[in-house]
Amino acid sequence: MATITVKQVRSAIGRTKDQKRTLEALGLRKMNQTVEHEATPAILGMVRAVSHLVEVTDKK
Repeated sequence: MATITVKQVRSAIGRTKDQKRTLEALGLRKMNQTVEHEATPAILGMVRAVSHLVEVTDKK
């Protein structure tokens, strides 16, 4: 599977609990923090739910 890099670029302050929990599940706790994940359907769905808070780049 392909690997993606997810970076939090906007704050979770003032967001819904679901969005905050999704960021936590992705492993993002601070601004500008970067994590790598396999591009599984579950991960891609989580990224889509918080797409306005994160920046995604493909890694091949």
